[in-house]
Amino acid sequence: MNKKELSQLYYLNREIEQLKSRIEELECIAVSDTSRITGMPHVTGISDKVGRYAAEIADLKELLNLNLKKCFYELNRLNRYIESIDDSQMRMIMTLRYVNGLSWEQVSSSISPYASGESVRKAHDRFLKKK
Repeated sequence: MNKKELSQLYYLNREIEQLKSRIEELECIAVSDTSRITGMPHVTGISDKVGRYAAEIADLKELLNLNLKKCFYELNRLNRYIESIDDSQMRMIMTLRYVNGLSWEQVSSSISPYASGESVRKAHDRFLKKK
């Protein structure tokens, strides 16, 4: 696996968070009952905010479910790859970085109080280059 493949779980999680935020935003807009005051004459008619946003919310929820399934698939694939690594320290580095989504500094402090983020990243890069 290369860095791009290993990072897919991270980006899927970010995408899922954005979708959740957008759905929440649309649901708030759809159910809000604030009136706009423009100073212009008011045209009578029925405005269905919920109906207007319902299709978009449904599409986003479907996309969210699809991304959750992809996320589950990527997590399983990533775990299988990490478990195939012989070196236990490298397994720990890979898990902390790609499954837990920690920064290199956080990974290094979890591995050893004496290691720097840079040294852990370089060990990771050497490992991937060897593979």
